[in-house]
Amino acid sequence: MEKISNEEARARLMETLSEHVGKENAIGMDELYERVFGKKVRHKINDTRDIRKLITTQRLKGIPIGSTSSQTGGGYYLVRAGSELEEYCSRILSSSRRGLLLVSRLKKLALPKIVGQLEMELQERRDDAA
Repeated sequence: MEKISNEEARARLMETLSEHVGKENAIGMDELYERVFGKKVRHKINDTRDIRKLITTQRLKGIPIGSTSSQTGGGYYLVRAGSELEEYCSRILSSSRRGLLLVSRLKKLALPKIVGQLEMELQERRDDAA
């Protein structure tokens, strides 16, 4: 099958996820990849890189694409507004805090100093983009 454009991939992703609203309706990564790109996953990490990048791009645009993992599968879904969205955002914030705490310990810096460094880096990126 020939390679599809990014726009077509985004459209297929959103069309597929529109059928998978809510955590309990998550679609597995392999199936999502097949529906978006029209081919089977042969290598779990290398072949799914494109779908993961596409999902990240959509998330950065504010599309609430959730993910879940479990021993029986897991996958991706559109997050429902309300308590499901709050729960998902809380999970992201918790993970972010753990990551920042780990970096502060590894660099032997106080957490507020790490946060300040991140703010400065973000401002520099904004200035460069302007």
